[in-house]
Amino acid sequence: MSSGVGRGSGAAERKHLIRLGIIAVAIFTVMSLVRPELFFTSANFQSMAFQFPEYGILALAVMLAMLTGGIDLSIIGTANLSGILAALLMGALVPDAAGTGPEVIGAIALAIALSLAVGALCGAINGIAIAGVGIPAILATLGTGLVFTGIAIVITEGRAVLNFPDAFAYIGNGRVGPVPVPVVIFAVLAIGLAFVLSRTKFGLRIYLMGTNPLAARFAGIDNTWITMRTYIACGMLSSCAGLVLMSRANSAKADYGTSYLLLAVLIAVLGGTNPYGGFGRVLGIVLAVFSLQCLSSGFNMLQFSNFAKELVWGLTLLTVMGLSEVSLSRRRPAAKTGGTKPAG
Repeated sequence: MSSGVGRGSGAAERKHLIRLGIIAVAIFTVMSLVRPELFFTSANFQSMAFQFPEYGILALAVMLAMLTGGIDLSIIGTANLSGILAALLMGALVPDAAGTGPEVIGAIALAIALSLAVGALCGAINGIAIAGVGIPAILATLGTGLVFTGIAIVITEGRAVLNFPDAFAYIGNGRVGPVPVPVVIFAVLAIGLAFVLSRTKFGLRIYLMGTNPLAARFAGIDNTWITMRTYIACGMLSSCAGLVLMSRANSAKADYGTSYLLLAVLIAVLGGTNPYGGFGRVLGIVLAVFSLQCLSSGFNMLQFSNFAKELVWGLTLLTVMGLSEVSLSRRRPAAKTGGTKPAG
């Protein structure tokens, strides 16, 4: 079955992916022609490869939440809190950053497990607030994101956590052959998520619930449990991004990556994910990440200010959502015959 809801949405998804692929190639070509001595170089490609996985993984989390008809605005708070707790655990188990041996590997493994567990817990809290209490997803995750960030600030008193084992830097700065490790992590997570969404009952139920929660409930799907599992997965993806971020920065802090929230939402929408739920593909996220990373690198080479980039991202998000709304309104008469729009 298509990831969408029938032939209409499937055809629309394919058209969007084709358009997105053309846009990605166009941006890459233009940037290569404008500043070929800076953009079309192996050093720049390596730099881009180390930068995009952090917000690319966060975009996967936002996309997953959007498929249910919700959104996860707590991804940054979750990433930083899980990263800080993992950093503190590593610091307690391995005081000597230059240490090596099985005990260091064991400490790193425990820290990663703790980070994933904290991400899952944060996601479960979001799931309870949304599916259990009934708070709209945008408000619930906005609130929990502030709570997670506040906890991280209280624990660290606003300071950065340093002194990681040297081996931990491999996650954010190492290479597997010529390929940076963050790219490998992003690829594994993207392929795994694509498999779950397209080949498992859980993925199919996410699409069905996002398309029409009332019909999904009549079909015997436990919407509460699906929502819980979805947001737990979002939290774990956020913690993965937090691990990559803290490894690359060689520190963990409560306010890292705050600019990634808008970028992750923009990537999810630009990638073709319906903000009202029901359809979207991982391939769209990959193409959107590639396009925006090329655009961001090009802006840096053209010496655009960061304020200008934020303005461009915001205008792009509004434009894409406006065009998506127009496209959806043309198909909405048929979709409305099935039931109500998902909450959040």
